Formats: sequence, C-alpha cells, structure tokens
Amino acid sequence: MTERSSSNEYWRANIRIILISLAVWFFCSFGMGIILRPALMGISVGGADLGFWMAQNGSIYVFLVLIFAYAWRMNKLDQEHGVDE
Repeated sequence: MTERSSSNEYWRANIRIILISLAVWFFCSFGMGIILRPALMGISVGGADLGFWMAQNGSIYVFLVLIFAYAWRMNKLDQEHGVDE
C-alpha cells in the first residue's frame, strides 16, 4: 500500500469517527432534550422527566463519554496506521 492511500484511509477513518460522535451527540442533546422531550415525559430520572434531564445533565455526561471514547479510538487508529507517539 502506498503512503498516500494509507494516509487517505487514515483520514477517512478519522472523519468517520468524528461524524459518528457528532451524530450521537446531536441525538442525545438535541434529539432527546428537545425533539423527543414530549415522548420522554413519562420516564422519571432523579425526580425529573427524562427529556428535561437529558437537556440539563444527560447530554453533558454523554459529551464527556464521547471525549474519552474518541481519544481511545483515535489512539487505537493511530497505532493501526503507525502514526502514534
């Protein structure tokens, strides 16, 4: 495999990871906190309905998990393509 095709494969995988992370973040923050909030009203979490909880707290927790998952996956991807530190 040439260096250029390996580089393209690395960046394609990198962009895929970013797009998946953004989709999860969008669904959890905007989708569950705003769009699906009326449907989530019957589910109680910590004394509040799930839609409100996701808008106020849950999306922040999901964001933190995404940060660690992204760092873990990018370290693994870097090792696979030989660009790790």
